[in-house]
Amino acid sequence: MSESVLQLDIGSPLEIYGPGDKYLNEIKELFPKLKIIVRGELIKLIGEEKEIKLFEKRFDLLLLHYDRFGKINEDIVKQIMGEDEVNSRTKDEKGDDVLVYGRHGKVIKALTVNQKKMVESSKDNDLIIAIGPAGTGKTYTAVALAVQALKNKQVKRIILTRPAIEAGESLGFLPGDMKEKLDPYLQPLYDALRDMLPTQRFLSYLEDDTIEVAPLAFMRGRTLSNAFAILDEAQNASASQLKMFLTRMGKSSKFIVTGDVTQIDLPRKKLSGLLEAQKILKGLKGIDFIYLDRRDVVRHKLVSSIIDAYNKLDEEKTNRIENE
Repeated sequence: MSESVLQLDIGSPLEIYGPGDKYLNEIKELFPKLKIIVRGELIKLIGEEKEIKLFEKRFDLLLLHYDRFGKINEDIVKQIMGEDEVNSRTKDEKGDDVLVYGRHGKVIKALTVNQKKMVESSKDNDLIIAIGPAGTGKTYTAVALAVQALKNKQVKRIILTRPAIEAGESLGFLPGDMKEKLDPYLQPLYDALRDMLPTQRFLSYLEDDTIEVAPLAFMRGRTLSNAFAILDEAQNASASQLKMFLTRMGKSSKFIVTGDVTQIDLPRKKLSGLLEAQKILKGLKGIDFIYLDRRDVVRHKLVSSIIDAYNKLDEEKTNRIENE
């Protein structure tokens, strides 16, 4: 006789066990040769090794289906756990180029050349700095990589942060507590996460700090170990703020910095940390710069035209200044 212990890594075991353990009881009936003992998130299997391995193989596919679609039902349990041979469609659900399956089975993967460069670079570098205009998928790709790393247990938590430069003294005049005051600045990060995680799991991760979304100022003094940290809108971080963030990196962590150097909202006399970083960090081993452009825009087709129009205006201003 052999034994094996599986641990569920989802928001609530009830989503797999079913109401009143309905799905769990069905699974037990499909594997009568195994003794299956469940204690919360732990599932203990006792029986012949061959039977245990078959259970584990099918149960992994059941979790993969849940991970992709955010739910299962009795028919799915019977189909996946009860098949004599696992069908190829289910086996191949997770393609090599898919980063994660989002809500309702949405396939999330790199769509453009430079987004794919971000994905490939993340395999070899612990710090990526992705620079490009609005709509090029910098933040979305970065969040997808972070969620993938969390699901694959490469990290234990995700830290998402942005500078809230408008907050300043006016923050006190906004209604609500500190979280409610800051949430509008962090909304794009919440939107990306909601696309990629079932609602209950997303809320569970927020509650236990597996996922933390916070303004950049809250990073000071911390060490972010076993974490995937993303600094978004980094063009609005000062040089000292960006240095502070980058030096938070702890063991077994990955960092991605994203920003658009054409949309700097800092006061005129204050240097963008992202501009400075391009000068002083290039060439360092383990750090890679990825530049996205209008060809990577995945929003409305007009966004590319808008970017071109503003780039043309900037060029005209630069030429006019040089000729004066």
